[in-house]
Amino acid sequence: MCGKRHKCSFSRLEVVLIVFLALMTAVTVVLLVLHFLTQENSSSNGKSSYFGYDDPPSNGVSGDYLLGAGRADCTGPVAEIPLMGYANPDQVGGGLLTRLYSRAFIVAEPDSSKRVVFVSIDIGMVSQRLRLEVLKELKTKYGELYRQDNVILSGTHTHSGPGGYFQYTLFWITSKGLIKPSLDAIVKGIVKSIDIAHQNLKRGRLFINRGTVENSQINRSPYSYLQNPASEQSRYSSNTDKEMVMLKMVDENGHDLGLISWFAVHPVSMNNTNHLVNSDNVGYASLLFEQEKNKGMLPGEGSFVAAFASSNLGDVSPNTKGPFCVNTGESCDNPQSTCPVGGAAMCMAMGPGTDMFDSTRIIGQNIYSKAKELYASASQEITGPLSSAHQWVNMSDVQVELNATHTVKTCKPALGYSFAAGTIDGVGAFNFTQGSVEGDPFWDQIRDQLLGEPSNETKACHEPKPVLFSTGEMTWPHPWHPDIVDVQIATIGSLAIVAVPGEFTTMSGRRLREAVKREFDSHGTAGMDVVIAGLCNVYTHYITTYEEYQVQRYEAASTIYGPHTLSAYLQLYRGLARAIATNTVQDLPSGPEPPFFNITSLTLVPGVIPDRTPVNKTFGDVLQEVRQQYRVGEVAEVTFVSANPRNSAENMTEHNFLTVETYVNVSGKWQVVRNDASWDTRFYWTKGSLGQSNATIEWHIPSGTEPGIYRIRYFGHYKKILKPINPFEGISSTFEITSL
Repeated sequence: MCGKRHKCSFSRLEVVLIVFLALMTAVTVVLLVLHFLTQENSSSNGKSSYFGYDDPPSNGVSGDYLLGAGRADCTGPVAEIPLMGYANPDQVGGGLLTRLYSRAFIVAEPDSSKRVVFVSIDIGMVSQRLRLEVLKELKTKYGELYRQDNVILSGTHTHSGPGGYFQYTLFWITSKGLIKPSLDAIVKGIVKSIDIAHQNLKRGRLFINRGTVENSQINRSPYSYLQNPASEQSRYSSNTDKEMVMLKMVDENGHDLGLISWFAVHPVSMNNTNHLVNSDNVGYASLLFEQEKNKGMLPGEGSFVAAFASSNLGDVSPNTKGPFCVNTGESCDNPQSTCPVGGAAMCMAMGPGTDMFDSTRIIGQNIYSKAKELYASASQEITGPLSSAHQWVNMSDVQVELNATHTVKTCKPALGYSFAAGTIDGVGAFNFTQGSVEGDPFWDQIRDQLLGEPSNETKACHEPKPVLFSTGEMTWPHPWHPDIVDVQIATIGSLAIVAVPGEFTTMSGRRLREAVKREFDSHGTAGMDVVIAGLCNVYTHYITTYEEYQVQRYEAASTIYGPHTLSAYLQLYRGLARAIATNTVQDLPSGPEPPFFNITSLTLVPGVIPDRTPVNKTFGDVLQEVRQQYRVGEVAEVTFVSANPRNSAENMTEHNFLTVETYVNVSGKWQVVRNDASWDTRFYWTKGSLGQSNATIEWHIPSGTEPGIYRIRYFGHYKKILKPINPFEGISSTFEITSL
């Protein structure tokens, strides 16, 4: 032992034991640290440990990112709800052509400290109310993992999806208010798609590719495009952006996970006479690619997810035959898009097909074929860190520095006369014409009496736009247009996704891409691939160039924040790019938060009345049978005693209205070969009187269909007074498909 005044001494054995103990302690500490790090990166439920959840396991095999893809139904009610896009109050849902889906993609750094979420949704556009509802749900589930800065919600811009998911008054007019079943279906679909992507996270790699899509678009406002400087136009070979940018996702073993394609084209191959809910041309491209990769699966099934997202499509139409007078057949490709007889109402553009279904198929096939080619040849890998930057901005009052001596500002929202004219893809009412730079005393007087006269300040700010609706000064029962707007950029290595809150025209999009790229270049982040994701986060109509604004065609009249809107966005997005490039995102002011109006449901859509059947009939009975025999290329058709489809949409999730089934002799069982998401099936609902209705199902028998015995089944729900909603089904007679 050691005394108080004596030095301690240890034997050689004691020294060895002390050293051994110290080494064992150090090894134990290292093992514990490694254990907890492994625990943090392990996954039992796919939730992120960085915010109190678990992550997918890391097995040490190479892979630059954690990747996840998910798809979920967001169709909602397919009957009696106004369709969103053409602003045609007569265009209400009357059945289903293809289902609508939300397609979500998550990219995370291996340590999960940073993530980017991109969601492409088969809807007209993302509304502010929709985004706020989704972010609220995500916060409840995931805490601060998925936030307003790293989640991008982008609408494909189909004009054939249910409306009613806006909180601003203007959009209530043609959508008949805020329709809760419609809003809820989209929110649930988006959140579920993100949930699935989150649960599917695994190590993987990203590749980018680009190529030209031909014969799929025209500029529907070429006269506006020609107002841009000739020197600027000369830099481009076309007045539309024909380039498709494609992001390919594979796991660490090279197995396919999904893709995102950005291409500028309006999904308006289905025109404003259509009443079937569907995802239009880009949705058809998604179905083709997903069925190609998910072999043996029905539409909506399988792990591979293919999103064909929107871009700067503002002045881009898929109706490639161009505008013609429907009453005379002569061209109406003039600055006002008018016809000698019948005026603007007769001037419409046509697609390449024999009808709108055929045009949708042709354009969708073109887009799919190019994406398939680019996917197969993609070799440029995306690597590098993730980042995201977001701000809320009051777009009614942005000071824009054009140069060292000139400053301008944006305006309170307002729509011009040519807004009411519509476009060659869908004409407006009352024979308003595009290119109107003067108002009309008749309509001015009606507006002043009903809605109030625009202020002199608003009139002056928007010149040369003649203001038809001064929506920024209209606040009853709620504001008619948003003031607070999202601007957002997310970067995945060398890819920058610029999320824009509206429809940028071709040249506006080009200027935005160049401005963002130059900003990255000037701050040491050269070689960025910049893509524009359209219709994101909040809808603010169109964004034209200053020059295009001067001639006031539809897109300019719908540039709601005035002639300097594009300049304001260029300034704002340069600021986001600068913050990402200089690693100062944390210093960006978040900006004024958007309002969340206390409205749960406010609609003019009548409630569902109790369903009734004809005398001596029950729900699901066949009223008109199929034929006994069909050939490929013919249409099998059957009509059933029906009930209101809203019963199914409002009380069930992911309800399927129909199946086509074939009899398998070996097993003696019926096998489903088509559902209501299939392109070649159509579900028509016809409303009768006093609660009676019919459902007609068509199957357009495609080439390649195997000869055999088939049947069609119909599924619905009926409502009775003071009774719960009940399911029912109907079955057609069997029919044979022959090879001759």
